[in-house]
Amino acid sequence: MRLLHSVLSLFRRARRFERRELQEFRAWIETTRNLIRLTSLLVIPLLLALVTFLSHVNPALSFLLFPPLASGTHTLFSDPKGKYSTPVNLIGGLTIGALCGWLTLVIRHLGWLPVANDVATVSPIGAALSIFMTGVFTWLLDVELSAGFSTALLVLLTNTPDDAGIYVLSIAVSSVLVAVVFYFWRRKVYAERAQYLYQSTKGDDHVLIPMRGPHANATAMLGARLASAHDAGKVVLLKLSDDEAIENSTEENGDKKSAQERVVSAYAADLEDRASKIRTKIGVPCEVVVASAGTSPARTVIHTAHETNCDLIAVPFETRYGSLSPFIRELFNGDTDVLVHRSADDRTSWDRVMVTVRRESDVAHSMLDFAVRLVGHTGGVSVAHCIGDERHRRTAEEMLAHLTETIEAMVETRVALTSIEDFLDTYVHSYDLVIVGASQDRSAASRFVAPPTFNRIDTLDTDVAILDRNFRI
Repeated sequence: MRLLHSVLSLFRRARRFERRELQEFRAWIETTRNLIRLTSLLVIPLLLALVTFLSHVNPALSFLLFPPLASGTHTLFSDPKGKYSTPVNLIGGLTIGALCGWLTLVIRHLGWLPVANDVATVSPIGAALSIFMTGVFTWLLDVELSAGFSTALLVLLTNTPDDAGIYVLSIAVSSVLVAVVFYFWRRKVYAERAQYLYQSTKGDDHVLIPMRGPHANATAMLGARLASAHDAGKVVLLKLSDDEAIENSTEENGDKKSAQERVVSAYAADLEDRASKIRTKIGVPCEVVVASAGTSPARTVIHTAHETNCDLIAVPFETRYGSLSPFIRELFNGDTDVLVHRSADDRTSWDRVMVTVRRESDVAHSMLDFAVRLVGHTGGVSVAHCIGDERHRRTAEEMLAHLTETIEAMVETRVALTSIEDFLDTYVHSYDLVIVGASQDRSAASRFVAPPTFNRIDTLDTDVAILDRNFRI
């Protein structure tokens, strides 16, 4: 029996480890740069293995075929949206380079070029002519590819026009094969990666809203607008009953059981009234739940989220002693996504939303997805990244481009040479809502929820939303 218990314990531990590793990998692969790296590591070797298999018609040319083909393939997959990363560039650049080398051999064979003493040696004049013609023709035809110059030189090692002709044909066929694979990968996988890979934008359509604090109605409308963006969206309004309310009712009426029923009935009636307004205004299904707060209100909320099949908890902002309240901090430690909303003026619609990001990640994708849901087809979304050195601007712009190109909406990108706090102080007045991340790596944006930058939230005259991602596998 003890052995069985130990085996089961090890099995559960292994499953927890497996789920954690899968969660980390899923978050890792959502970064475009990591997706490209993984694709390059897997696809390029497989493609070249296939070309190797097909190139056995003339094994002597294999060594001359693969270096430029590998280089050209890497150019495509390492920068799918780059200027030179097109199937036409690959096929044209490699083939034209090989043709120019072949033409150089023909000219030499006709005796119009001096021949080196060693027939196996490529003459400097022949190499220069081959490179020159490649540069001219690829420039005129707008199919410039650095790997094309490799084929222009390597074909000269064949020494005879007949072998060079076979080489040109091999390069053309192989490059077409690679280009076809790349075309379908870029169109069906890379361009559609949000649909296949980004779990952060597939869920969060069932929203649980604990009705707490003076701005609960504004948070409920925020959650309802997020849920309404998906056809299967729904909202669940939750009210926690506490012992104090029941005791007050008991003192007035003397019966604890009936007092509890009256409190629950009053809470339910209030929630139904709010739910009716949400259904009418937003058009999203809305349920109500009244539950006992118990010893831990946060754990009760998380349990209710599980029971009602909600994948996002939208909760009003709460503080205690200048920091986030223990209630919210415990929600952050749960296994359900949490969106903390600080309402500045009880607004219920958001037409201009700013998203601040530090890097491309699951949190960044979620924040941007939420912003697009809130503004709809008529509003505007900006995504901003702050840098501390001008040398990082190009990398930041590339990161924001990767982040926004999967969104089916017009998104403005901004890279600012300043701190996140100063940037928001300057530009926040133009927006209805600012979304920041509460990721566990403590980025500049996530430190917005911890002293000292946490204290700056209260100084902003616009709504703020803090997103914490907690995947459930």
